[in-house]
Amino acid sequence: MRALCFDKKLHYRPDMPDPIPPPGEALIRTRLAAVCNTDLEIVRGYLGFTGVLGHEFVGEVVRADDAPHLVGQRVVGEINVYCGECPTCRRGDPTHCPHGTSLGISGRDGAMADYFTLPTHLLYPLPDSLPDEWAVFTEPLAAALEITDQIHCHPTDRGVVLGDGKLGLLIAQVLQLTGCDLLAIGRHQSKLAILERRGIRTQIGDDKTEVGADVVVEATGSAGGFATARALVRPRGTVVMKSTSHGDVSLDLSRVVVDEIMVVGSRCGPFLPALRLLEQRLVDVEPLIHSTFPLSDGLAAFEQAAAPGVLKVLLSTG
Repeated sequence: MRALCFDKKLHYRPDMPDPIPPPGEALIRTRLAAVCNTDLEIVRGYLGFTGVLGHEFVGEVVRADDAPHLVGQRVVGEINVYCGECPTCRRGDPTHCPHGTSLGISGRDGAMADYFTLPTHLLYPLPDSLPDEWAVFTEPLAAALEITDQIHCHPTDRGVVLGDGKLGLLIAQVLQLTGCDLLAIGRHQSKLAILERRGIRTQIGDDKTEVGADVVVEATGSAGGFATARALVRPRGTVVMKSTSHGDVSLDLSRVVVDEIMVVGSRCGPFLPALRLLEQRLVDVEPLIHSTFPLSDGLAAFEQAAAPGVLKVLLSTG
């Protein structure tokens, strides 16, 4: 099969062996995959992953011995594969399973290939009304929804989203649904215009920003994002960290202690609410799609995805 692989260097392979699903897993034919910032960071050395990249996908189940009803269905799927038996899993934190793998990120080949495998209990059939180009945003939208699972953003709160990348734009749309007084800060007027059309207040990052926000979500993908978030949040406010980036970050935590700031790390989130938001068109992902490449042009797709100002780049196996 064809695949985009990373082994200290990104390369396209037309001769990868087809995967064989182990018991409990489905063989899935990739229909559409998306290049995520995490993929770009892996190529820069993040997590030391080697293998087939890709964790945002829409696929079609071609084999599922223990769940034959899934065969032929379009699906999306959660990316964290867990053991279900360790103390971490038993206490209800399977996404942090110490024995787990993550699709295209850690210990498991991903979806930027003709075929891949994933446990059947992690798959979600798609409604006919949801096109592939929208459904491929389920995983990052679920990550945005994780914020509202972790903290209560009140309608009376002042919220700030830092970053106008793909995830930042999704987070702003999710927080808008809470009714909070929301401001999105970025560096690209064309990206912020997507939020402005939905009635979200925006600001270019170099402008003066009012401090004292109740909640600040850091989604810049940059090493300096935390310092900016810390400067904007009020004492006893909350900073939510969404960025993952390669390399160490220097932090001055003294003001975090003095001002009793709550810092929340936030990663993967719930798929079913994400699918509902997409199906009901409560979140608009269409403007976030920049371009679509065939899988065979994956190297060019990554090059474009890494260019300044580019939003979501998709890979099609068709």
